[in-house]
Amino acid sequence: MPPTLASLVQHSALRLAVLTGQDRLDTSVRWAHASELADPTPYLEGGELLLVTALKLDAEDADAMREYVRRLAGKGVVGLGFAAGVNYEKVPDALVDACREADLPLLEVPRRTPFIAISKAVSAAIAAEQYRAVTAGFDAQREMTRAALSHEGPSALLAKLASQVAGWAALYDASGAMVATAPNWALRRAARFVGDAERLRDRPAPASAVVSGAEEGDDRVELQSIGGGRRARAVLAVGTAAPLGTAERYAVHSAVALLTLTMERSRALQEGEQRLGAAVMRMLLSGEPDHARAVAGNLYGGLLDAPMRVLVAEPASASAVRGRGSAAAAGAAGAGSGSGGSASAGSGGSGEGASGGSGVRLPVVTVTEASSVRVPTPDGVPDDLTRPLDQLADLAETAASRSGEAVLVVPDGNRLVVLASDGGSAFAACAQYASSFAKALEASGACGGPHHNGAGAAAEDALFIGVSAPAGLAAAAVAFKQADQALSVARRRGAPFVEHEDVAAGSVLPLLADDAVRAFADGLLRSLRDHDANGRGDLVASLRAWLSRHGQWDAAAADLGVHRHTLRYRMRRVEEILGRSLDDPDVRMELWLALKATG
Repeated sequence: MPPTLASLVQHSALRLAVLTGQDRLDTSVRWAHASELADPTPYLEGGELLLVTALKLDAEDADAMREYVRRLAGKGVVGLGFAAGVNYEKVPDALVDACREADLPLLEVPRRTPFIAISKAVSAAIAAEQYRAVTAGFDAQREMTRAALSHEGPSALLAKLASQVAGWAALYDASGAMVATAPNWALRRAARFVGDAERLRDRPAPASAVVSGAEEGDDRVELQSIGGGRRARAVLAVGTAAPLGTAERYAVHSAVALLTLTMERSRALQEGEQRLGAAVMRMLLSGEPDHARAVAGNLYGGLLDAPMRVLVAEPASASAVRGRGSAAAAGAAGAGSGSGGSASAGSGGSGEGASGGSGVRLPVVTVTEASSVRVPTPDGVPDDLTRPLDQLADLAETAASRSGEAVLVVPDGNRLVVLASDGGSAFAACAQYASSFAKALEASGACGGPHHNGAGAAAEDALFIGVSAPAGLAAAAVAFKQADQALSVARRRGAPFVEHEDVAAGSVLPLLADDAVRAFADGLLRSLRDHDANGRGDLVASLRAWLSRHGQWDAAAADLGVHRHTLRYRMRRVEEILGRSLDDPDVRMELWLALKATG
């Protein structure tokens, strides 16, 4: 323990006598300092035992001594040592009374005890305490290292740390949830600091903060970020009744280092897993499940053995950019299609910009198996697009880590591909993320659709997520196509989360709201609209009426208020202008969809 006035008084070689402040001898002494100045306080820091001979003091003047002692007590001096038999044969009564009034310990130093002996005793005690703290810190580090390597992992490490600091410890993951707490009675206490942990997590690492509860007598809680990346992987909280001492500080620093090593795998290992995961994903999406299973081995636990879901996520901002960027190109394609423009609409439901099956790009991959690993930012993708992807990846990985399941997370350009167990925690976390965004949009009054801009911060961090139906290993490639199709529908509907089972729900007409479809429709009908604009007939309205009546001449002519021969003439003009036969069901379908898409 650090030196105290009591330990100095009990030091047999010093022979110090206590004159006042007998009830304050347990005060720690930071240093022993000799000064004969009338006012030495400008040169003191507090916590010192001040040694004097009263060479320049009128120690028998009561008023002067009261002022002198008042200044010392105000500076934080813990005790006054007076050398008897030097300038005064004994300690003057005025000084004794002043120290008693100020409740400042006063020690009488006999003539045969030099001040240097007291300074050496204090210095030796401080050095011994520092050595003890360092030794205790190394011992704690060894114990916590063994605990971290045990099967209990962080839980065992926290138990050792709580014992070392005589308090409690808690670990919060990247989502702010408590991963482990020690001892068990501290669970409710640690839950009160979840908000503080979340705020620290959002600061650049490394970061720390000291907080306390709102009630008097609450613990002093020190928070430390865990992880070496741009953003903390976790937050460690340590609660104690008093500030940490040197030994306790060593223990906390050791725990931070061990937790960081536990959560941050070596770069070489991470890169190897990235390459392996990317290879497995490519094999799955290219229809080679047997090869994927052989390469993966047991690395992904039960992920490849049980029904899985494929999720494809894309930021709403990326969808808006894609929509604006593709409109002109799609319009040009539609305008130049003439009679053969139907190919522009034939995307197979996968949506523009979709990677499709084995064509998916896989620059980097993150694999989580009972641990959380950050998704690296793909090269060439702006940070404002990867931020919501990072958030979704963090949620999926954290949920999988807590439940002990495996999840495969693959950044694909400005999208994210996730393989998760059907009904597992990672899948539920992604669905909950999308649900939260949908509620935020609803609360903000934002309109739907991929080009909404009324949701403020909610829209900025939004994702569209397409989800496949549950599939086995052999159907992974099909599941990816399903997820890609669901993503395309999510973008068009403005729905944050669309499962493949819901793609066929409702009408197909909302799918026509896409800019590319409208551009194709405008190009297909432009020649007819130009004809009508010159006043040479009402071909577009006649075509709409005829198609709506399934080619029944009399009924369509009655709707238009014209003779059926007039309608027949107009439909022949439509065929001549378009260069396409209305007897072809594909032509009728394309024209009807073009009319619906353009209103």
